[in-house]
Amino acid sequence: MNDKILIAEDEENIRKLVTNYLVNEGFKVVQAADGREAIEKYENNDDFVLIMLDVMMPGLDGYEVCKYIRRRSETPILMLTAATAENDELTGFKCGADEYISKPFSPTILVTRVKNILRRSAANSHQNIDLGYIKILYREHAAILEGKKLPLTPKEFDLLYYLLQNKNIVVSRDQILNSVWDMDYCGEDRTVDTHIKCLRAKMGSYGDNIVTVRKVGYKFEYQA
Repeated sequence: MNDKILIAEDEENIRKLVTNYLVNEGFKVVQAADGREAIEKYENNDDFVLIMLDVMMPGLDGYEVCKYIRRRSETPILMLTAATAENDELTGFKCGADEYISKPFSPTILVTRVKNILRRSAANSHQNIDLGYIKILYREHAAILEGKKLPLTPKEFDLLYYLLQNKNIVVSRDQILNSVWDMDYCGEDRTVDTHIKCLRAKMGSYGDNIVTVRKVGYKFEYQA
């Protein structure tokens, strides 16, 4: 594997730990200790398959670096942060980030997240979706229903996006957990049911398009 990843993290111990795990998985890693160095390393390399940015870095923070890179490239960006507030996640997505993981995190989970991002990127799955009455603007992390933006949490957005990608196909709860929660969720699959309920409520009458298939999972029914 010759896939090259840029990781920008000002905490040296975290940076080296993540680097070791990625190298052991066959990735080549370029390290940066702050935002300005991250931009410098990015400008000197045009073949990164993924960029990992810590949010809180000296000089330029991860959000600024993310916006700088996104103006020039569609390379997948994963944000690392100690912040857990929903608004912080939304800020990252609005800057152009593809994924978000909060500290502390398991290095093995992080590696899994990286592989999932690269798999989806290879499948070119992060494209906008337009089904007429409902649209997904992926980079903006926005779901538009009948011309109005839905007030979705990041996970609700990911869930709706996954359902629309698989419209008219039944997906199981395990499939949803593996795809939307990136295999890092440990617990009952009831969390899927809870998110489905909230998603339906926010979609109003269109929530009925999310159909429960007894003992199997869910399906988004769509007719052109």
